[in-house]
Amino acid sequence: MTIHVLPSKARGWANHGWLQSHHSFSFADFYNPEQMGYRSLRVINEDVVQGGTGFPTHPHKDMEIVTYIVEGALEHKDSTGGHSIIRRGEVQRMTAGTGVRHSEFNASKTDRVHLLQIWLLPNQRNLTPGYEQKLFDDAAKHNRLCPVVAPDGRDGTVSINQDVSIFASVLDAGASVSHTLGAGRGAWVQVISGALAVNDQEIVAGDGAAVEGAETLRIVASAASEFILFDLA
Repeated sequence: MTIHVLPSKARGWANHGWLQSHHSFSFADFYNPEQMGYRSLRVINEDVVQGGTGFPTHPHKDMEIVTYIVEGALEHKDSTGGHSIIRRGEVQRMTAGTGVRHSEFNASKTDRVHLLQIWLLPNQRNLTPGYEQKLFDDAAKHNRLCPVVAPDGRDGTVSINQDVSIFASVLDAGASVSHTLGAGRGAWVQVISGALAVNDQEIVAGDGAAVEGAETLRIVASAASEFILFDLA
């Protein structure tokens, strides 16, 4: 088993005034050939968007884009006719496919919105654009791994066009969860807040960890924590 930690301080950083963004992988003006993604996972951006601002309409193509709201609310509009408010605990998947244009604005004029923007390569090109959104509240994530995204949309998850399952968890200090990985699969753990030990490897808020060659992951919170786990082919 190997665990490769990407420390928070190794992430790219962009401060646009209205937007502060950390990039786990190469994105926009941040380029590191050793940080190009992990398996089908291409982007993890931790964004804080100030009140009354946001991302104006822009295009995407051939990408599965997952939005996970940590704090606040984000207003989404896209060229498929989709329009929604994404709030704390909600997860949205947008299939860019053959091409989609969308905007994302802070739904509040005064309060910030804190989110993870996640991009995954799709299992095929030129898919029909579309989006799906569901709520997974803190009770569903409390001291357990709550499945939020899966290829077949099982157990009430958001579906995705890639062989990846995404779990979210909110752990009390001292609490632990376990996850079994199938043969040949890898895991990425992204810490949103707090501090964890992943198979005895300590990681803290902003850190990511790629795990290879493990049959089981055991994740223990050394402080109250929130994190996302990716199980990837």
